[in-house]
Amino acid sequence: MATREGSLEAPTRHPLDWCNPDFLDEASLFKEMERVFDICHGCRRCVSLCQSFPTLFDLVDESSTQEVDGVAKLDYWKVVDHCYLCDLCYMTKCPYVPPHAWNLDFPHLMLRAKVFKFKQGDTKLRDRILTSTDTVGRLAGIPVVAQVVNAVNKIKPVRKMMESVAEIHADAWLPEFHSKPLRSRLERESGAEAVPAGRTSGKVALFATCYMNRNEPGIGEDFAAVFEHNGIPVTLAEKERCCGMPKLELGDLDAVIAAKEVNIPQLAKLVDAGWDLTALIPSCVLMFKQELPLMFPDDPDVLKVKAAFFDPFEYLMLRHKEGQLKTDFKTGLGKVSYHAACHQRVQNIGQKTREVLALVPGTEIDVIERCSGHDGTYAVKKESHAAAMKIVKPVVGRVQQAKADHYGSDCAMAGHHIENAMKDGRAPEHPMTLLRKAYGI
Repeated sequence: MATREGSLEAPTRHPLDWCNPDFLDEASLFKEMERVFDICHGCRRCVSLCQSFPTLFDLVDESSTQEVDGVAKLDYWKVVDHCYLCDLCYMTKCPYVPPHAWNLDFPHLMLRAKVFKFKQGDTKLRDRILTSTDTVGRLAGIPVVAQVVNAVNKIKPVRKMMESVAEIHADAWLPEFHSKPLRSRLERESGAEAVPAGRTSGKVALFATCYMNRNEPGIGEDFAAVFEHNGIPVTLAEKERCCGMPKLELGDLDAVIAAKEVNIPQLAKLVDAGWDLTALIPSCVLMFKQELPLMFPDDPDVLKVKAAFFDPFEYLMLRHKEGQLKTDFKTGLGKVSYHAACHQRVQNIGQKTREVLALVPGTEIDVIERCSGHDGTYAVKKESHAAAMKIVKPVVGRVQQAKADHYGSDCAMAGHHIENAMKDGRAPEHPMTLLRKAYGI
């Protein structure tokens, strides 16, 4: 029987086989990369997604054989280093993902390579620091220190020095730090009574995330205002660590496991108490809905947390379908250029943010379904900043063409990366901030 050219079935994901000794076997790893790269070379549908694929295809085209067998194995790392696990190739482009017989999972193969590289000690100190979001946030969020860090990050000569010494690009956008984090701004639990509806319990525990907690706590306050306006009690976990996505992208599985051992018991306890779960960073939601369950497919608490985790706008639309979302909007939003974040798109929930914002009278949503290329650290690094700016260029073009009243993304960092590329002084607005504005609360 001939192998079919592509697949019509929905993609399925195999658990990450990271406990298998073969996972870190160098010969096995390179054999699988050669197999997958050869399939990608013969297809090339993913060329427009990120820099990994153009890098691979250039290596092939410039080789002596113009096939993958002509590419030096050491050059494979150039492909790996450009992958930031956005998952779009798997979910939106590749016709050979499982259940196809070729069983191609490019993102998890790149993850395997990153784990191998990390285990070999081939990781820069800069990257270890950039992905240590909890530690950086605690230090930079100290009163006075936060003000100094924020001021220093805006001084061009200092940024040039950072580029030379720390290899953080001088033109990259860097987040500000707040000395009063989100976790100290919100009540531990609101007093409203929950009203279950459909799949929702009617009360939500917010995973604050290291970014929203220390860098943009105002968006978390907007979230609490919107949900409580809709009669949805909001609480926070007693304690939390980074979700683990930055360390996963680095290949540091030990750090991912350590974060999981703190977060999952806390979140599982909340689920047992009847709380649904959400987070304002799509990558954090994806970590709990997909990546941790694929790493720990037999852990009942991980699966319990997965089942209770929702994207915030997905949650609001589920409530709306049951007649439990208020539509007493006071202000139309006009035209909104909305960038759909990659890690939200691959959750397979549809365009829930657009659907919610479209409920606001006098609002037109222009959806941009292209990666911004930020990835939390990729756009910051000296060696990949130029590629990140190239990837975001089509997004910027769409925002400028739309001449919208507002623009933004569910991924706040993507929104600021777009802002940095536009250089017109207009700041992005998170969709939750826009929704609060529409409610007039």
